[in-house]
Amino acid sequence: MSDFLVVGGGVIGMMTTLQLADAGHSVTLLERGQCGREASWAGGGIVSPLYPWRYSAPISRLSTWSEGFYPELALRLLEETGIDPEYRQKGLFYLRVDDEARAMEWAREVGKPLERVSADFLYDKEPEVAPGCREALWMPTLGSIRNPRLTRALRRRLAAMGRVTLREGCEVTGLRLAAGRVAGVETTEGIVGGEQVIVCGGAWAAGLLAPLGVSLPVRPVKGQMILFKAPAGLVSRVVLMDGRYVIPRADGRVLAGSTLEEAGFDKSVSGEARDSLWHSATRIVPALAECEVEHHWAGLRPGSPDGVPFIGALPGVDNLHVNAGHYRNGLVLAPASTRLLVDELLGREPIVDPAPYRLAGRLPA
Repeated sequence: MSDFLVVGGGVIGMMTTLQLADAGHSVTLLERGQCGREASWAGGGIVSPLYPWRYSAPISRLSTWSEGFYPELALRLLEETGIDPEYRQKGLFYLRVDDEARAMEWAREVGKPLERVSADFLYDKEPEVAPGCREALWMPTLGSIRNPRLTRALRRRLAAMGRVTLREGCEVTGLRLAAGRVAGVETTEGIVGGEQVIVCGGAWAAGLLAPLGVSLPVRPVKGQMILFKAPAGLVSRVVLMDGRYVIPRADGRVLAGSTLEEAGFDKSVSGEARDSLWHSATRIVPALAECEVEHHWAGLRPGSPDGVPFIGALPGVDNLHVNAGHYRNGLVLAPASTRLLVDELLGREPIVDPAPYRLAGRLPA
């Protein structure tokens, strides 16, 4: 029996496992498919909420901590695995922002280097972006990371750690309770035990807890994205406009996203969404209209009522913990939200006040 049993092999589950193993504990990670192949793989990788001034303080606290951690994590994983997560800190342009005053006030309050820049500055940095912009907002410190490479690197690192047992293709079918504790996790491969159990099931977290009579308000929210095969250097920085974005990769490819769809667990893609994403992307960077759309996919975000994740112990069960409900910011918040839970599990001083994220008082009666 491991010290910790983590259910869910997305970026939240893998980072939780890494931190616990780094601290000297044995960890078993259960994943019904392949680690890092759901929402963690499907997202864009902007290391910030899209419009951070529109989010609540609990989300801002976690995202600020995570933004500072990603450069270190990317370097570590490159050294330990040989896989480059492609963390790029080249800044981000916001075009046509209708709440600019609010954005600037937020930046002053939190000490972020957000500034209004001229058209000359914008087109000097990104000559191919939408013509006719008279100004833009510029955040020079924001970065992005390439999700599939990040999850591959995390998986390779965990597979090489002696304290970690990865069990992929192992679906959890139930939680066995005895005397107010999880006595075993029922899976398609039999009963698996752990002294402490952590549910990091993303959009599936609510279903894992429902048999216990727990109504965790986390639901799947589909997002579709497309990838252009563009020449290197066409666009070098993340650009947001009208709620949509383009994200350049090191090899020249440009990712464009994303939709928000209430479609249950349906991950199919649609021509309507593809056309919408294409039109949004080509308005941001018109030259993308001449580029091939190389890939189109969908992922399921773990939506929660206010976007604030549920992090902490499940009331009434001594050894069961949850880290889920990050909605559109799973990758953004992953380092901080997993560190916060690990701090609590190991009795360390937490990086931020854990109260806003606790399940007690936030679950439906």
